[in-house]
Amino acid sequence: MKLDSKIPEGPLAEKWDKHKFDLKLVNPANKRKYSVIVVGTGLAGASAASSLAELGYNVKNICIQDSPRRAHSIAAQGGINAAKNYPNDGDSIWRLFYDTIKGGDYRSREANVYRLAQVSNNIIDQGVAQGIPFAREYGGLLDNRSFGGAQVSRTFYARGQTGQQLLLGAYSSLMRQVAKKQVELITRSEMLDLILVDGKARGITTRNLITGEIETHMADAVAICTGGYGNAYFLSTNAKNSNATAAWRCYKRGALFANPCFTQIHPTCIPFSGEYQSKLTLMSESLRNDGRVWVPKKQGDNRAPNDIPEDERDYYLEERYPSFGNLVPRDVASRNAKDVVDDGRGVGPSNVAVYLDFADSINRLGENVIREKYGNLFDMYERIIDENPYKTPMMIYPAVHYTMGGLWVDYNLMSNVPGLFVLGEANFSDHGANRLGASALMQGLADGYFVIPYTIGDYLASNSFDKIESSHEACQESIALVNDKMDKLLAIKGEKTSTEFHRELGKLMWEYVGMARDEAGLKKAIKEIPKLREEFWQNVTVSSDKDLMNKDLEFAGRIADFLEIGELMARDALDRNESCGGHFRLESQTDEGEAKRKDDEYAYVSAWEYKGDDKKPALHKEELTFENVELTQRSYK
Repeated sequence: MKLDSKIPEGPLAEKWDKHKFDLKLVNPANKRKYSVIVVGTGLAGASAASSLAELGYNVKNICIQDSPRRAHSIAAQGGINAAKNYPNDGDSIWRLFYDTIKGGDYRSREANVYRLAQVSNNIIDQGVAQGIPFAREYGGLLDNRSFGGAQVSRTFYARGQTGQQLLLGAYSSLMRQVAKKQVELITRSEMLDLILVDGKARGITTRNLITGEIETHMADAVAICTGGYGNAYFLSTNAKNSNATAAWRCYKRGALFANPCFTQIHPTCIPFSGEYQSKLTLMSESLRNDGRVWVPKKQGDNRAPNDIPEDERDYYLEERYPSFGNLVPRDVASRNAKDVVDDGRGVGPSNVAVYLDFADSINRLGENVIREKYGNLFDMYERIIDENPYKTPMMIYPAVHYTMGGLWVDYNLMSNVPGLFVLGEANFSDHGANRLGASALMQGLADGYFVIPYTIGDYLASNSFDKIESSHEACQESIALVNDKMDKLLAIKGEKTSTEFHRELGKLMWEYVGMARDEAGLKKAIKEIPKLREEFWQNVTVSSDKDLMNKDLEFAGRIADFLEIGELMARDALDRNESCGGHFRLESQTDEGEAKRKDDEYAYVSAWEYKGDDKKPALHKEELTFENVELTQRSYK
């Protein structure tokens, strides 16, 4: 299979503008003749659905929540990047492009990343027009703060609720189109299969999560905007409901899955505290602007943090990376936290945490200033840990957060399956092997507001579409496949819950496919995960039936998919015998313990093709070319 990324010719800065001109257009009066299904109502889904409807297309927008406002984008805290250069500190589209390419450890496409930087400024203008309450300086101008991996302040924010505010903006645009009947909003409905007709994506099969009814929805194109697969680890910062089933079922219909091993471990999360937990809580990376990360210099020092004198503290990020200090990228900060904990200098009840200390900033700026910037985050921390972070340093530790891998897409955001578009975290994205903080919101909204409205029109204008009824054999075959899988789950009558299997999978993933990986551990994961999957299909218990609301059945289906995704992640990590970004192979590191890439061997996108449940997936490679940046060893010192 030859992967055609469809990257336009010409100078980097002119590619997108030229490409937009070259794309075929749909006459405004003809747009009403076309229909599009958008799965997901997060930032990518809501912005895509509202934008396409505004243009005149007929849109069905489907989500598993009872309201689009409950999409997990609401949980994003710290901010959204854009190259506005309001602080006049040297930012530009080129610098945002370069920081993103470098932050991703040179494992992303130049053209995609430059386009992302180009349209970033439009997103802020869009948000302001929607009434997003971005933070403002004393004079009324939009404020910016710093994030990891950049030496300029380019992150726009709304306290620690940026995702929520941006989602409300996209939601308002979406509901305007719902009121105009340009969008049919279908809530509490889960996509369980992709329907192909003549090799093209023409619809989806869903289950109504309240009634259990299986339904088919047909259209001329399908856009998947359902987020990432981080919950394969069981414990992550994702909501319990977040899953990868929609994208995975597309993979099993022929869509390639790219770079599955590229998983982001976020450095500032509230540490794990017990087996009863079902998720972990994020503390925004923005806190690293004013908080200083440290651990005791001595191993096993169990004194209270305020009892440890300054000269007995190791501000290890400031020591090792003087240029960036506490604002090194997430992968670097996470690995260093693991290193000091492994060295026996972890803190807290479990000794698996580091401190994030605001004492200096409070003394310098005053508690009121810190409260204005981060008050809701501090309140959340105190409710969970029962300690006042204004008086005592926060305890933090890395946790699974975001997945850079996802379904493979070309420059137009279309997968290798014609008519199947993938947006936001669900695609393999523009972030390479590591996402810079505050870029997830940027990518989701860029895809939905400013890319897909152009590129999907080209596809629709270039193809003809017969009307497909639900009686079509492809629809009936899909319904039968979905029912068969649910029947198999319900018939097992085992003794272990799906959550127990999920927790066991998470432990395998964290141990062997987590922050640091090696050949032996990855081979063990590839051996153990299929055993766990086999046990799952023999011993899981799923209560009740499929013809009504059944959370057991929902979770069992998603965990069955995670048990397959986990193995593919391990296979991809084993194949990529280098370290880059969030993928750290112990066999491939510099003398200083930094990630060591192998550009002559691995400067490619890994795109995996499903070959059957009992066969190994096939690997296809999209070679990455770099004409505008020099591939160098990442350094933040």
